[in-house]
Amino acid sequence: MRLNRFGIRARITGGSLLIAVLMSVVAGLIIRNQIVHIVYDSELTVLHSITAPYKSSLTREGSAAELDPPGGDQEVAVVDPNGTAVVDTLQHHLRPQLTDLISHDTDTRTVLAGGLHYLVKVTTVATTEGTWSIVAARNSDDQTSVLNSVTLLLIVTLAIVNLGFGIASWFIGTAALRPVNRLRRSADELAARPDGELLPVGPADDEISQLAGTLNELIGELRASADRERQIVSDASHELRTPLAILQTKLELAQSQAGTLEQMRTEVASAQQTLQRLSALATSLLELSRIDAQSARGSATVDELSAELADAADRGRLRVGSGEVVIDFSVDVPEATLPVAVSPHDFGRICDNLVTNALAARPDAGRIELALHGQPGGVLLTVEDEAGGMEEDFVPHAFDRFARDAVRTSDATGAGLGLAIVSGIVSVAGGKVTLVNSPGVGLRVEIVLPFATA
Repeated sequence: MRLNRFGIRARITGGSLLIAVLMSVVAGLIIRNQIVHIVYDSELTVLHSITAPYKSSLTREGSAAELDPPGGDQEVAVVDPNGTAVVDTLQHHLRPQLTDLISHDTDTRTVLAGGLHYLVKVTTVATTEGTWSIVAARNSDDQTSVLNSVTLLLIVTLAIVNLGFGIASWFIGTAALRPVNRLRRSADELAARPDGELLPVGPADDEISQLAGTLNELIGELRASADRERQIVSDASHELRTPLAILQTKLELAQSQAGTLEQMRTEVASAQQTLQRLSALATSLLELSRIDAQSARGSATVDELSAELADAADRGRLRVGSGEVVIDFSVDVPEATLPVAVSPHDFGRICDNLVTNALAARPDAGRIELALHGQPGGVLLTVEDEAGGMEEDFVPHAFDRFARDAVRTSDATGAGLGLAIVSGIVSVAGGKVTLVNSPGVGLRVEIVLPFATA
């Protein structure tokens, strides 16, 4: 039988009832065993009280003792050394076994006679004339009947207690799960009517309230993620629509108004620039999608990162051409350093994006410094320029997607995704990126990347 077919309340009640039944069985067995011992000890006490007067008289006076029959319905037999029963009030079906009873060394035993069970105690008394035997008997079937009645009463009592415990467990489970049912109904309402509401959190600081708080955090994150996705789609649609409209206009002009071959070439060249912007935007969007889907960290040696840093500086110099922008790099990382938690490709993309942003801010002159340093637990990459820095109001939004600073962005082909890609790569690697902005002077980007095994 599979437990998942039952609800939580049924499982709580069933489990509690099972434990209660097991404990009741153990407790019932212990109680019954104690009652059996008490009854047995009381029977032994009665038998001892029957034999004690005869034993005392025989010990003091021997054969001269006057042995009178016991009072009431007490069953006893006193046998002299010759085997003659001086006193005999035993039941008639016990008398034939008298010789056998006094011939055993057992002090107390249970005997079956006439279909009845008797508890028999044999006491011997040594005198000068020989050994006397005192046999006392009690019908144990009466005590067994009483014991069975007590056992039945105990079973019925424990059954009623367990039934009450099961009913109480059911109601307690219902009360305990009532907040969960409220959460479920609230979740159904939120699913049918998505708005700014959250799940209700009870006043008690218990597991249910903590669950509601955790679910509210999850709901908030999911809503924020959905809002970001909608904003990305909106921004991407806007970014794609603008160059597409320009491209369409250029092609229409080339078709309808270009009167010479030179004009045709000019319009086609302008259309090609627009296509390049579209291609760069599509590549950046695909890169962001890959980063968002990536969960495993990369790995690269310091030598591989140094090579990527040098290549990024060379690629930046090629874009500058014969301009007055100086791009330098330096590496200061101890040898035998552990692998860093970023792939060479992603590290190269970080460097390229930061260099591209610096060139877009000041493409005609200035200096761009790329440096890779070792530090405890990882490496530090810094990219510093002399392009005047950012607007202070823009710094908190610099890593947002499609965010562009009007002061630093002189290149109209930029889509505002460069720093967002950098932030995404660093986040996957478990690192940290910081902007050190100096308005009117320049911008320094500091990126801490941990070791792959840290």
